[in-house]
Amino acid sequence: MRWLTLGMGCLLLSGCVDPELGELDRRLSDIRNDPGTPAPLEMPEVPQHEAMPYRESDRRSPFRPELPEPEEGPTGSSNLAPDPERPREPLEAFELASLDLVGVLTMSGESHALVKAPGGEVYRLRTGNYLGRNHGRIVSIADASIQLVELVSTGGGGWVERTAQMTLEDD
Repeated sequence: MRWLTLGMGCLLLSGCVDPELGELDRRLSDIRNDPGTPAPLEMPEVPQHEAMPYRESDRRSPFRPELPEPEEGPTGSSNLAPDPERPREPLEAFELASLDLVGVLTMSGESHALVKAPGGEVYRLRTGNYLGRNHGRIVSIADASIQLVELVSTGGGGWVERTAQMTLEDD
């Protein structure tokens, strides 16, 4: 049995010998010594296209939500227009949504709201102070919220009052 296994192993190993292995080595050394020049690549002709002008810039972007149709609402009153001579307060430079109510202090019966600006600075405000870009005036300060009255332009020279509220957020 041992001799049979040894004989079969030799027979199998003899099948791995290639008589033309020397020819392969010679051919590979020829290629290594003289790689030649690569075949030229033929690039296909690139077709020229006429530029099309974009004419849809006046239409609604498909990536933004549709705006509701303007309703026939109050035309507003020019008597409500904000005072252009009034000095602006620092928080009027920010949108109301970007401001955060972070606390309410009550000292000697007077309430003060602590409002944080987008830069991280905290301001102490009281009733009558202004904040937000729509001329928002604080009309009342409660334990966890402040009430504002904003003046919003109707676009036709009129102004309307709009109430807004900021609440103390729990983080």
